[in-house]
Amino acid sequence: MIPALVAEIRDKRYPGARGAQPHVALAGLSLQAAAGEIVALVGPSGCGKTTFLNIVAGLDRDFAGEVRLAPRPDGQRARVGYVFQEPRLLPWRTVHENIALVLPPHRAEGIVRDMLKAVGLAEARDRYPPQLSGGMSRRVSIARAFAIEPDLLLMDEPFVSLDHDTVEQLRALLLKLWHARPTTVLFVTHDLREALVLADRLVLLSGAPARVVADLPVGLARNRRHSGAEIERLREEVLRHHRELIGAVGAPTPVD
Repeated sequence: MIPALVAEIRDKRYPGARGAQPHVALAGLSLQAAAGEIVALVGPSGCGKTTFLNIVAGLDRDFAGEVRLAPRPDGQRARVGYVFQEPRLLPWRTVHENIALVLPPHRAEGIVRDMLKAVGLAEARDRYPPQLSGGMSRRVSIARAFAIEPDLLLMDEPFVSLDHDTVEQLRALLLKLWHARPTTVLFVTHDLREALVLADRLVLLSGAPARVVADLPVGLARNRRHSGAEIERLREEVLRHHRELIGAVGAPTPVD
């Protein structure tokens, strides 16, 4: 089966300021994802996770390497949804209008209605972003990403800076939407516990320049991931395994 995503990044660097040496963000980073798989990229702040997502999304083309997305069944190019760290909603447009922006006008009304119902915001359709809580804004951004029926969904720490209860609700919402609308997900986080709750695989990155130091399946059934004790046990197991790996390559620990 053709992978949904193949990324081979030989080199990504940024020019140095005032004649300084360039900053190498990524080097020799290779990753694949299967259709319908949730892959969590876990690594320290500043290691290049967001840079990698932007390359996969096609927002950054200044790199050495290749990114391939499997075409849709009808031969059309794959659709990519992106949920950023911040919701990035236009403050002068309503919730309904923010989601409709990514859709063909003749289909927008029905899709937006269905997505707002799915994320529990049907009654907020005519509100403006400044009238929303942080959790509600994130729900809108998730609804907007799923509205295009993406073949690949990129998520860059979308639950950062939210309180624990809101994060728990949004994680459950994400999985609910993913079960109803299966898609390949590449999810960036520095939180190993979050990765274990959500992902099928963990791809652990070194510090910059980022490279893969471990690619691990999550060996815990989803119906057992509601247990904090089970997640903590698995986290300790992954950390023990991971520390052995990074000791071999001399890389800094990339997980909390």
